[in-house]
Amino acid sequence: MTGVLMGAYGAIAYLFFFATFLYAIAFVEDAPGVPKTIDSGAAGPLVLSLVIDALLLGLFAVQHSLMARPAFKRVWTKVVAQPIERSTYVVSASAALVILYVFWRPMPLAIWTLAGPLATALVVLSLIGWGVVLVSTFLINHFELFGLAQVFARMRGRTTPEPEFRTPAFYKLVRHPIYLGFIVAFWATPRMTLGHLVFAVATLGYILIAIQLEEHDLIGEFGERYRAYRRHVGMLLPKLTRSGGEEATETKKAA
Repeated sequence: MTGVLMGAYGAIAYLFFFATFLYAIAFVEDAPGVPKTIDSGAAGPLVLSLVIDALLLGLFAVQHSLMARPAFKRVWTKVVAQPIERSTYVVSASAALVILYVFWRPMPLAIWTLAGPLATALVVLSLIGWGVVLVSTFLINHFELFGLAQVFARMRGRTTPEPEFRTPAFYKLVRHPIYLGFIVAFWATPRMTLGHLVFAVATLGYILIAIQLEEHDLIGEFGERYRAYRRHVGMLLPKLTRSGGEEATETKKAA
């Protein structure tokens, strides 16, 4: 019965994540017909909006990075059962995103506005970025990354296999295609407002910091194998020298 309950919890956590991920696309793309987007709603005082949005982004960044660290996990799994640790992380990250969606303050001052074929191209490029994010999770281990593999293994009385080290597809070109996809998705927009710019700059800064934390953990786990991979494969852009690394991590430390 415990395994069944964990499986149900993991499935609900996954559905919660997927709903927030789909809404993130609508939020950033300023899609019509959704309750709230990055540029919708009444604008308030600029300084207050900046403070509130910075706090919302900070909440997500702290939650997302802190709960992914091995030291936190060692303590956290004394409170939360190991099979649902990842699902709980997913629930927490999704909740932080929902809070951001609800309380985000728009800052509609236009930085640039484009029209015609170039605007269409930027929208397509942004959607490609979202696609790279999702595909990249499947190239490693999507269902382990979002907690389903762990709870289903518990239901079957099995343990989750140890992470492997390999370089599937995008990971032969860049070490962090998930982060690269997010950067493209956030910056490729035909209408960049001040609010969108704050969001894009803040998330870029967070990504650069998160990569350092993540790679520190990966070196601790895989040692020289990851150092060699890092020497040969670019972080966010392909290196002009030979593509290196016959290996990449199967289980990323952050979504």
